Amino acid sequence: MSAFLPGRARSRPAPAGAACARAALLTFALLAGPAIALDPTEALRLAEQLNPALRAQQASADGARASQGAAAALPDPRLSLGVENLPTSGPDRWSLTRDFMTMQRLALMQEVPNAAKRAARAEAAQARADRERALLVLQRLQLRQALGTAWIAVQSAQRGRDLLQALVDENLQLQRTLPARIAGGSAAAAELVMARQEALALADRQDELTRELLKARAALRRLVGPRGDEPLSGELPLPPVQAEALRARLHAHAELAAFPAQQALAQAELREAESESRGDWAWELAYSRRGRQWGDMLSFQLSFDLPWQRERRQQPMAAARQRELERVQLEREEAEQRHRLALEEDLAELQSLASQHERLSSLGLPLAQDRLSLALSAYQSGKSDLGAVLAARAQLLELRLRQNELQTRQALLQLRLNSLAEE
Repeated sequence: MSAFLPGRARSRPAPAGAACARAALLTFALLAGPAIALDPTEALRLAEQLNPALRAQQASADGARASQGAAAALPDPRLSLGVENLPTSGPDRWSLTRDFMTMQRLALMQEVPNAAKRAARAEAAQARADRERALLVLQRLQLRQALGTAWIAVQSAQRGRDLLQALVDENLQLQRTLPARIAGGSAAAAELVMARQEALALADRQDELTRELLKARAALRRLVGPRGDEPLSGELPLPPVQAEALRARLHAHAELAAFPAQQALAQAELREAESESRGDWAWELAYSRRGRQWGDMLSFQLSFDLPWQRERRQQPMAAARQRELERVQLEREEAEQRHRLALEEDLAELQSLASQHERLSSLGLPLAQDRLSLALSAYQSGKSDLGAVLAARAQLLELRLRQNELQTRQALLQLRLNSLAEE
């Protein structure tokens, strides 16, 4: 700070200044990463590769797709082996060949669900695959948003620490020069106390920002592994928010994308329940072998289900599926209303943040800088004490930290609004 002339103090550094220095060195030792920098593209690749939830959803989508081919297939045929009309008494008891009615039977049976049921099962399998794909897209977007949030948080905390570190360095310089100036009569002894008090306050703020940075690094490390400790290179691509385009594309919201598939699934299950009223059928081909003195026999038969209690079995099931379809439709309507409200709230907040940031950058910070300059001039001319300078400097720091906070909140909102749907 230009108000304080450099010089070496004869006394030992103030305890508060030493504490700040030790905190800065400890933070640097804890947070300094390797020389390799992590860029957003590589971070996203690592996150998608390492995230277990995304891989689990990918496996679920693959499984749903693999099961589609079997959904409408006929049940496996049934093979039966047996003996019919085996005597248990008399001279031919337990004989397989002496009684003409005894037969060794080999039968093949095939159950055939009705065509409407098989079509409904195929539609349900397709809907499940579509739903799992939509959930995979949602999982991927949520992962990208979580990664972007951690990335922005790390950069925001780092900017805050850099702003604070500049003031810490000025405070240390002040504490080094004040003892000599006090001894020369150009400064009051109370000014050293005020500088030390400022150092304590700055140390507390350093601890807070260090904590936020460590938390943000931990969140990033959870997503990308050990490389989350590396320096970050580049900014996240955050396109400008187009409010009308977002409103027009609300139907493509990632959290709404699964509802069409869920509705299709509920409709397919309703049609399958209704198809139960038609009944299924089956055929059976049997070969029966008797003793050599008797001829072998071939049998063929058809069997049909008789859904004669529809009002007690099939109709209640169909009614339950109808209610399930209505539930999905109502949930979709409620979700659309909720996301429309959230979109309008986010757009309003983004506009407010942009106005505050512009006002702070164009008016608030220049005024605070002017106040600091005036306080510094008054202090140098002996018309004011150091307290006014420290107060003006603290206000300028708070406004710069506020500017960083507004910038961070804007970036988070842009990230969320640009992550509503996959391009």
